Amino acid sequence: MPRTSSAMPLSRKRPVNLTLSEGLIAELKGYTSNLSATAEALLTAYVVEQKQARSSRQKQADQTVAGWNALHAQVGSFADEHSTL
Repeated sequence: MPRTSSAMPLSRKRPVNLTLSEGLIAELKGYTSNLSATAEALLTAYVVEQKQARSSRQKQADQTVAGWNALHAQVGSFADEHSTL
């Protein structure tokens, strides 16, 4: 499986314990001869996807805040008429 763009393409490798079902492992052997490389490529793609989703949610939140701030600057707040200060 070709490597997708990775945040650290030349990073050191370290062993980790991963528990997978025997049936899945047997089936995977029919698709890849290097389970570690395949798992790393898939997890790298997952991390990229999650970062993009987080960035998208942050952008949406920033746009929402900007919209509320613009509305508040234009018309003020209902609470402004009822301030006890």
